[in-house]
Amino acid sequence: MAEEDDQNQGIPAPEGASHIIDTEYEIGQDNIETSFGPFGLDIHNPVFAISAFSVVAFVAYALVAPAQAADFFGWLRPALTSSFDWFFLMSANIFVLFCLFLIVSPYGKVRLGGKDATPDYSYLGWFAMLFAAGMGIGLMFFGVLEPAYYFGTPWGDAPLDVVRPIAEDGTLIVENVEQAKRMALAATTYHWALHPWAIYSIVALALALFSYNKGLPLSIRSAFYPLLGERVWGWWGHAIDIAAVFATLFGLATSLGLGAQQANAGLEFVYGIPSSVTVQIILIIGITTLALISVLRGLDGGVKVLSEANMVLAILLLVFVMFAAGVVGVFSDFGNTLVAYVQEVVPLSMPFGREDDGFRQGWTAFYWAWWISWSPFVGMFIARVSRGRSVREFIICVLIIPSLVCTFWMAVFGGTAINDMIANVDASAVKATVIDAYKPELSLFAMLESLPLASITSTIGVVLVIVFFVTSSDSGSLVIDTITAGGKVDAPVPQRVFWCTFEGLVAIALLLGGGLGALQAMVISTGLPFTFVLLIMCVAIIMGLRQERRLGN
Repeated sequence: MAEEDDQNQGIPAPEGASHIIDTEYEIGQDNIETSFGPFGLDIHNPVFAISAFSVVAFVAYALVAPAQAADFFGWLRPALTSSFDWFFLMSANIFVLFCLFLIVSPYGKVRLGGKDATPDYSYLGWFAMLFAAGMGIGLMFFGVLEPAYYFGTPWGDAPLDVVRPIAEDGTLIVENVEQAKRMALAATTYHWALHPWAIYSIVALALALFSYNKGLPLSIRSAFYPLLGERVWGWWGHAIDIAAVFATLFGLATSLGLGAQQANAGLEFVYGIPSSVTVQIILIIGITTLALISVLRGLDGGVKVLSEANMVLAILLLVFVMFAAGVVGVFSDFGNTLVAYVQEVVPLSMPFGREDDGFRQGWTAFYWAWWISWSPFVGMFIARVSRGRSVREFIICVLIIPSLVCTFWMAVFGGTAINDMIANVDASAVKATVIDAYKPELSLFAMLESLPLASITSTIGVVLVIVFFVTSSDSGSLVIDTITAGGKVDAPVPQRVFWCTFEGLVAIALLLGGGLGALQAMVISTGLPFTFVLLIMCVAIIMGLRQERRLGN
């Protein structure tokens, strides 16, 4: 009977040996099934109601009082990063060490979905969905911006107070160039390699383990059953899931806002369409519409197809830049970046005894909060497509391999941008955009301008940003809907339409209420409380894996 119930809710029953938790709770028992006109609804009470009301109220506030909202967000971000940067850094370090422990421990043999479970997707399809949902927009936005900024920043926020390679009069300080380039690429990799993917791995593993192996709902609260017992279905669990909804929504809104700004910048660069908040709002509306179409097509017909197509396009752009910039130089930068990252990752991870406050608080604390806010979204999406993998295979594939790919991406795009600044310090479009004028959304297109076929590659860049936007919005609405439907993975489509629509509206509200600063402020404010959730989740994972090993899984 339990197996039939699981199948009816869209969650396959475990195959082979697995420790199924004996609970009186049934997936969806607290849900309200009703209809709104012709649309059926199946929503969790009270998680959906509280989350939806809060989001609607936030959008209304930001749209009605944008100036007041901008002032508030402008105060909020520095207040949080300056007070809690040490906490974000220490927590992220714990997550990395925890994942590395799971790889080498006997727990790595446990198979998600039961001892006899087999993977639902091929490696190619799995990696494509993982990257498109996990890092897509961010790599496009920061792939050039971040390394170029760290290399030439004149504002005193260089990583570990590395020496400046560009003098105040704009000339190169030759003896400082190599050290500055090395640190710029190492610091960028630090933000995109082991630490963020460890955060994603923990949430994804917890969700997959307690849903596919334990028979619990695919919801964040389920991971806390070993600690809370049946209380997890009450207000403790409601609070955890509501926090996950807020973190996911604002983490996504930040990415969507960045994507809209970059797409607008690309359209201005290639086609002369002016860059403005109005155009960005139109872009968000248009792309959210495309995301809604993808929602209606479902996971295999929507996200999977778009993800694989975008992966091919991203690889083509990567290969073009690699050959246009010089293959030998690119692979040299990649090797040097890996070495520098290994050498600098410990100093960059230290939460105390440093003087680079601008880098640690302005960049690292924001990044860790952003990744933690994204973790329910990316973690649940990875869990949805990772059934049948062993814990060791899962952690290696989600932690190590994406870290190497992100490092290579940064070495190609960031290394090319830095080399352009070195070779053409007086005429570099990258320097003019990132350092002189600081227009972050134009950084990618400034780098492409230094290479052949700039109009074509810039158009491809805009398409990539838009499709990454669509897949993130579609996947995000799937995740939020699953949480607010009590863990059901086959809830009515109109609910996903609601969340997909409000992801776009939140991004619009934040753009109107302070732009990039507002986006960053909200992601930090939601990431902070969810960090505590992830730390406790690590304990629950060990407890759950120990039970699996006792049964021979």
